Amino acid sequence: MKAAGRILNRSILLLGFVSLFTDISSEMLYPVLPVYLKSIGYTALWIGILEGLAEATAGLSKGYFGKLSDDKGRRMPFVQLGYLMSALSKPLLVLFVQPFWVLACRVTDRLGKGIRTGARDAVLSDECLPENRGKVYGFHRAMDTTGAVIGPLMAIIWLWHHPGQYAVLFLAALLPGLAGVACTFLVREKKLDISPAKERKPFFSFLTYWKQSGDGYKKLAGALVFFALFNSSDVFLLLIAKQHGLSDTHVILAYVFYNLIYALFSMPMGMLADKAGMKVSLCLGLFFFVIAYAGMALTRDTTLIYIFFFIYGLYAAATDGVSKAWVSKLVPKSETATAIGFLAGATSVAAVVASTLTGLAWQMAGSSVALMASAIAAGITCVYFLLRVREQG
Repeated sequence: MKAAGRILNRSILLLGFVSLFTDISSEMLYPVLPVYLKSIGYTALWIGILEGLAEATAGLSKGYFGKLSDDKGRRMPFVQLGYLMSALSKPLLVLFVQPFWVLACRVTDRLGKGIRTGARDAVLSDECLPENRGKVYGFHRAMDTTGAVIGPLMAIIWLWHHPGQYAVLFLAALLPGLAGVACTFLVREKKLDISPAKERKPFFSFLTYWKQSGDGYKKLAGALVFFALFNSSDVFLLLIAKQHGLSDTHVILAYVFYNLIYALFSMPMGMLADKAGMKVSLCLGLFFFVIAYAGMALTRDTTLIYIFFFIYGLYAAATDGVSKAWVSKLVPKSETATAIGFLAGATSVAAVVASTLTGLAWQMAGSSVALMASAIAAGITCVYFLLRVREQG
């Protein structure tokens, strides 16, 4: 019990609950957001543009605010502000339905994510020991993804009894969001032994980190960004599930099932990374991705769809928290938020490109070709990691 308490201390546990409550709030709305937007007049094209702009905002701001956190030598003010912005922006979507205000609400939500991500992940890095980084990040992803299981289930239950009543759902999402914000004020921040930078940096100043970073970080980040260029939104997996004959309810349940597997296996995969190495876990995850995407592209059996969502959940558990833990091993503590922010920003922008390219391939060559292209890119990335990337950089 003593070792477990040392690994999962007060700050790590509290940040886990912050992510749990926040993801309950977010994922209550994720499955119904496209339906709601269509109900107020948005076309599929405008929904795509809206989400693209929102994700690009989150991606670029992660790098800037991660570097700003390092420069200021502070973490928790960024964490608190970021979670508060996201919590307050969600219910505003039903109070203001004009296109400009809907865009402003979505951008505010994603900007909040950008402000908090690098600083929060740096706190996790500061609180863990070198030998348990994978477990700590895995625990955090497990808590985060448990919220992604609870949230959609709450949405399904509500809409089952109250079809089409989205407004109450959006307003209810405020409560777990504020609970997450409250938890951030209980986290005790460690003081960093650095002098805060007085010079105000331009918004894109974090991009210079690539030049000053070490070779190990460049190889890791470069490979992950390449993969992100082909790793499109999960929406496409939900679309192919629908295309293969699953009902709307079963599509949402498949998404919940994926998140449940993701949550259950995040911590075990983190422990595997600590024992066998970050590269082993990441390559295993990419292998799972290849199976899931290739399987989804080729199968027509609805039962197999659930099996491939199970495998896709294993991919997410083996890669997401592990990649952040690996970055935190390669860089000094004073650069952790910048390094994670830069990578998060680059992969977020790449993901916008990936979703656009996948959508075009889907339309021009069919869904199977689009998903197989992603599977092939994952295989190439896995081979690159095995041959070219070393654990210690």
